[in-house]
Amino acid sequence: MPVLKKKRFRSLSIVFVVAFVAMNVVAFFHAYKFTHFSNSATTKTKTPEKLSVTDKLQTLVLGVNNPKPTNKRKPERQYETLSMQSNKRIACWHIPIDSSNTALGTVILFHGYSSEKSAMLDKADELRQLGYNTLLVDFMGSGASEGNQTTLGYKEAEEVKTAFDYMTQQGEKNIYLLGSSMGAVAILKAIKDLQLHPKGIIVECPFGSMYQTVCARFKIMGIPCFPMASLLVFWGGIQNGFWAFEHNPTEYAKGVKCNTLLMYGQQDRNVSRSETDAIYKNLAGNKQLKIFPLTGHDDFLQKNRAEWIAYVSSFLKEN
Repeated sequence: MPVLKKKRFRSLSIVFVVAFVAMNVVAFFHAYKFTHFSNSATTKTKTPEKLSVTDKLQTLVLGVNNPKPTNKRKPERQYETLSMQSNKRIACWHIPIDSSNTALGTVILFHGYSSEKSAMLDKADELRQLGYNTLLVDFMGSGASEGNQTTLGYKEAEEVKTAFDYMTQQGEKNIYLLGSSMGAVAILKAIKDLQLHPKGIIVECPFGSMYQTVCARFKIMGIPCFPMASLLVFWGGIQNGFWAFEHNPTEYAKGVKCNTLLMYGQQDRNVSRSETDAIYKNLAGNKQLKIFPLTGHDDFLQKNRAEWIAYVSSFLKEN
């Protein structure tokens, strides 16, 4: 090989190695900030679709600002605060219906990523109107629960089981699980891997896989997925002690044999319709798919109150 070609090859090799190392450093940093909440009083980074070009560049360089979610309000009705030991100590609110009435069962509610249990209070209010006690859970790292870590539903599945087991030990026979986004993913994983047997589940906009949900964020920001999405998934899993490429709700759905109500917003940019259809196809039990045509990755009750109440009420009555 001529000397000039050798030098050129050596230079290109050095550039490649430096670029590869740099991308991994950036991915490691971003993955940590995405899966670990900060205790500092920083302003939370807006959702990708709401970021300006300048904000997007700043986020790419510095990562997301991800302050620990805190409970923004408390129940207006009588409630009991519970602390349960799971993989982390988790904080819960048990909110029964009026003592003069007999409850039809208990619905356990699980919030989404970068949220907390008070975000589920409006849904809990509607469920109590339908005759159900409710148990609201702060996942690890959120609200009043221990730590600052989140694994987008992977380790949170253990906390779903802890809450379910608690209600079972209280003698509750009719237990339903309701989860939004990450909460829905944790429910699917808990049923598949931890052999839970609820009376039924209501799952709102679960993502198809960890890789797909990371890719969606890149697409919203107008950035190609390859190779950074794979590096983020890789390092996020390594940092949090699991193989994140196997965090796959589409596969978890195959183990779900209970009655299921799956909800999806047709305008959702975080979760595609194809992901939702794949999950729905794999659900092994009786199932319903309800679509909100004009809604994205949002609070379905807030955006579609009448329809949400009607769908949930009908589902609970039938099951």
